[in-house]
Formats: sequence, structure tokens, C-alpha cells
Amino acid sequence: MTSAAMSAYPHLLAPLDLGHLTLPNRVLMGSMHTGLEDHARDYDKLAAYFAERTRGGVGLMVTGGIAPSIAGWLKPFSGRLSLPWHVARHRKLTRAVHAEGGRICMQILHAGRYGYHPLSVAPSRIQSPITPFKPRALSDWGVRRTIESFARSAALAREAGYDGVEIMGSEGYLINQFLAAHSNQRSDHWGGSYTNRMRFAVEIVRRTRERAGPDFIIIYRLSLLDLVEDGQSWDEIVRLAKAVEGAGASLINTGIGWHEARVPTIVSSVPRAAFTWVTQRLKGEVSIPLITTNRINMPDVAEAVLARGDADMVSMARPLLADPRWLAKARDGHASRINTCIACNQACLDHVFENRRASCLVNPRACHETELLIAPATLRRRYAVVGAGPAGLACATTLAERGHSVVLFERDAQIGGQFNLAKRIPGKEEFAETLRYFASRLEQTGVKLQLGEAATVDALARGYDAVIIATGVSPRRAGIPGEDHRKTLSYLDVLARNATVGPHVAIVGAGGIGFDVAEFLVQSAPSPTTDVARWTNEWGVDMTLSTRGALRKPAPEPPTRKVWLLQRSTGRPGARLNKTSGWVHRAALKAKGVQMLGGVQYQRIDDAGLHTMIDGVPRLFEVDHVVVCAGQEPQRALADALAARGVAVHRIGGADVATELDAKRAIAQATTLAAAL
Repeated sequence: MTSAAMSAYPHLLAPLDLGHLTLPNRVLMGSMHTGLEDHARDYDKLAAYFAERTRGGVGLMVTGGIAPSIAGWLKPFSGRLSLPWHVARHRKLTRAVHAEGGRICMQILHAGRYGYHPLSVAPSRIQSPITPFKPRALSDWGVRRTIESFARSAALAREAGYDGVEIMGSEGYLINQFLAAHSNQRSDHWGGSYTNRMRFAVEIVRRTRERAGPDFIIIYRLSLLDLVEDGQSWDEIVRLAKAVEGAGASLINTGIGWHEARVPTIVSSVPRAAFTWVTQRLKGEVSIPLITTNRINMPDVAEAVLARGDADMVSMARPLLADPRWLAKARDGHASRINTCIACNQACLDHVFENRRASCLVNPRACHETELLIAPATLRRRYAVVGAGPAGLACATTLAERGHSVVLFERDAQIGGQFNLAKRIPGKEEFAETLRYFASRLEQTGVKLQLGEAATVDALARGYDAVIIATGVSPRRAGIPGEDHRKTLSYLDVLARNATVGPHVAIVGAGGIGFDVAEFLVQSAPSPTTDVARWTNEWGVDMTLSTRGALRKPAPEPPTRKVWLLQRSTGRPGARLNKTSGWVHRAALKAKGVQMLGGVQYQRIDDAGLHTMIDGVPRLFEVDHVVVCAGQEPQRALADALAARGVAVHRIGGADVATELDAKRAIAQATTLAAAL
């Protein structure tokens, strides 16, 4: 550890004494489902995933959610530890972590009514709004058997070599369902009064401590903000925290929001460390260490949280997907080299909800450590990469890391490509971090960068073993009569060329780019996404904690323009946006008064505005400007010319496929190609 790092992050890098053991730092790798937990055949891959992050210096880590019973499954045949023969697969994880000197806990998660299967159970027979299955209400005997299943799973976890367990009591899963009147309508001693409703959680912790013994970590994940109607009050939450401590918990981890909440909690538009204030409110109420979480993605953010006393430890999951050496880089004084999590959710949570293996947009090796190998090249070659957008940057730096000689050509004066547009969108400011990371990587790996230089066929046709074309995309024309009218702008005019845009705007195209442009045009600058107080006010989070569930009426700031967001196809605009973040974009634009319309036939653009037909009825949008976001076309002219000259050419990113801008696919494709060349 460098003295400079210790000076910069004294709280983050300080050890934490838990009594029977001492953690080396204040970083918890929080639980996140990867999909590898669900099949015994994938536990070798999961072991490699955890081992790599242990080598990165994480003080303590927690697995994805493991069910204590079949009824507790997240989905059929998902991860479970309830029988003796399940132990062997889990030993692969603990041995891999311990071999690297780390500590690991297993999260015990009972899905309750969130289970995506017909065997789900809950305190009451109330269906969740996010699953199609109505749960069976647990009997008194069923409740007691479920408590025992948690304790049994913890005992098996100890046998498997885990250092502890995390009991998942938040995010709207089974334990949380017992705690809130929102989902617990029982009249027996597991329902009714809060004393009864919290008995389930307290008994689970008590029985777990009895079965696991005193020298075993028990983290209790406590919902400090339910963010649902009829959620817990703050006084009830404090009572539960004290009772959980008394029952034997070692640490309390912060949980924020149920999965059905109307308030976003982890997407990129949530401010950094947006919820640590609520953990701070619990300080002094209990004596065991408190862990805080959500949108803590860089060492300076984590250090500030700990320094001001918001918590004793910080939990991060996705930031350690993005960079398994996050802690080591901070410790060694190289925070600028961290591959920052941008909270896009596109390859992690979106994949999980699609029953696919998780990964990471900015780090496609995440959860693929045994398959996507970045090994030194046996034969070093000379490559030219054309285009310094996300695909070109990923390809060039991976090639150079393997020992190849790489020249990266970029016709603009800066690297970044489409990410330079993305970082201007309110709520996507984090995309600038990826460009900072790649700038550091270019220098670190020795890529020769030639900015402001358009690569020519003659220059590329000699001296290189192959040329990788990452020239990106160009906007597609919408094919509307009058598209060249002075009122018409492309999304590049707005985001890259700073065109003046009037107070009334129609956007043609309601894909991802259309939504981004709409956000850009209606949000004030700087946006509320950079300010916790403004953001919580907009979304209706009660920072006084005087209401149940910490909800109050949202108070969005007035939009800066009147915007109509239009699409040719019928159906709801934005229906194809990413699963875990699309609803946030739709809700944010609705709050700003953006009218979103489908089934629009475009007639013409003229001095009067945009003429359309909707459901057979003519409609004129009397707007100052029409912004065209009608998709993109690949820029392949250079690739085609090189191929005609017999040059070995590879196309990646938008130059290969230009259906919507897809950085996840571009970076993964680029990295995979560079690893194979």
C-alpha cells in the first residue's frame, strides 16, 4: 500500500474488527446474481470469478442469492443450498477465495412472492406486480419450517467453508414481505402489529446464530427505505435493527427499495451515494457496524461516505464487475486506472432478468474469466485500428496489452466516438468515466494514438498485418418530405454541434437515441442527477423519514421545453428499451410532460411544423424544430476499399452492425476479436 493511497483513502483502507476476525479494509463486494449460481456445472466458472476479485483486494464478498428451499427459488432450479449434497459445489467457491486470502459469505435469499414459479409462498396470498404467479400463504407451520430452512442453509454454508452468511431481509423479498403491511395481512402472531410482523426476521437471525455458532459472520440486509405504499416507518426500522442486533447479527447492510418501487435506486441517473444519508440515520441506534450501498463507484466517493460517518463499510457489486482490481488500484495509488461502473445495467441486471449470464458493458470478461482470456501473443503483429469510439478503444488496448504493436487513428480531436454524445445526456454523465479509463489504458498499454487524422486507404494498405475498422455510424435519414427544411435537425446537430433548439420540439424516432435527446432537451443543466436533494425531491423520496415507506408526492422540476416523442410503429414508445432502466426513462419523460405517441405517419416538414397522420386523423405539430433520431447506418466505405485492395480487414462496433447504438455488443465484440488475433 502506498503512503499516498493511505493518505487519500485512510477510512476506506482501514481494517474493521468483527471480534473473531479482522477485515483488511472497508469494502464489501455486495451480492449480485450472475446466473452462474444456478447450475452445478458453472461453479468452476463462478469460483474463478470470485478468485479474481479476491486477488483485487476486496475485504469481504457476498455471493448471489442462494435459496434455502425450493419454495424460495427465484426461478425454477436456481441456486439453492438446502441439502448435504449441495455442499460440494459451494466448496469450490470458498476454497478459491480462501486460497487467495479472502473472505466470503453466502447470501440466503428467499424470493417469497417474487419467485418466478408456481410454488412461491408469501405471508399473504397477494400477487406481486412483477411476477405472474400468485403465491400461497404460509401456514403457521410453514412459517416455522421456513425459519428452520434459513438456519439449516446457514449451517450447510458453514460446512461448505463460508465465513458467514448474509440474510436477505430487504428489496421486497420474503422477509421484507413479512415486515410491511403492504404485503402482510395476517392476523396471527406473524402479522398485525409490528411486533408480530418483525418476529419472522428476528427468529431467522436468532436460529441462524444458534446453528452457525459464535465465530461466524451474520450480515442482515435491512430495508432502510421500502419506497412502497404501506411500507415500514422509520421507528419500526430502528426497532428491527436493534432486535436483529440482539438476535446475533454481526453487521447490518443497507437495503434500498423494493423491486416494485416507483423510485429508481441503481440506474445511472441516480446520484452517486444517493442513499448513504439513511444509513447515517441509523448510526448510534445500534452498536454493530453498518454497511451502506447503492451508486458508490469510485474510491473518492467511498472515502467521503466513510469519512463523514455515514457508515462503517461500503458495499459495491457492479463496480467490481466492471473492475475486479478496483480496491488494489485505489490501494496502489492508481485510481485513475479504474474501469468505472457506469450503472447502465445493460449486461448485468438486464441479462439476469432475461435468464442470461451476467457480464459488464465496460468489462466483457466479467463472469467469463475462464473463457475470455487475455493472454500474451505468441507472435507479435502490427495492427491499425481506425476509430476511437468504444469498440476501437477496447480493441486497440486489448491488442496492445497482449504485446501487439497498435496504431489507433481517430479523425476527431478527441477519443470517445458516440460516448461523447452519451456523456452529455442527463443521467449518463458517468459515461465520461469510461473515456477517462480508456485514455489511461492507451497510455498504459503503449497504443500509438493519432488524433485529428483521417486514415486513408494508401496509408493503411501497407505496413500492417490487419486493419480493424471501428468507424462507427452515421445518422439515417427519415425519408420525410421537407427533411432538409431549416427546422430539421439531426441528433448530431443537437448533441455534438450545439445547435440552437427552440422551445417546442418534435422528435422523430423513439428508440434509445430519441429518449436520450428528449432527456437532453427537457432537463435543466446541471441536471438533478448530480444533486441528491434535487433528485429525491423529483422522485418523491421523503428524506425526513416521516412517512411510511419514505414516500411523498414527487415534485419534478419544470421542463425546459415542450417535447413530443414520436414513432412510426404502433405500441408504446420505449417498449424496447432495456428492462431494468427503460421504465425509468419513460417515467422521467412523463414527469416532464413529454407526450409519447406511436403509430405516427409523417407527411411533411414545412414552415408550419411537422404534418402527420395519427389513426387516420391529420395532426400538425406546430414546433420550432424537428429532431430526427431515425436510426443509424454503418460507415463501411473504408473497410470496403481496403478489402478491394486485398488488405485483411475486420469490422467491429457500429461499422459492423448499426441497429441502435449498442456499446455492450461493440466492446464485447472488440475485446473478443483482440483476444483471438
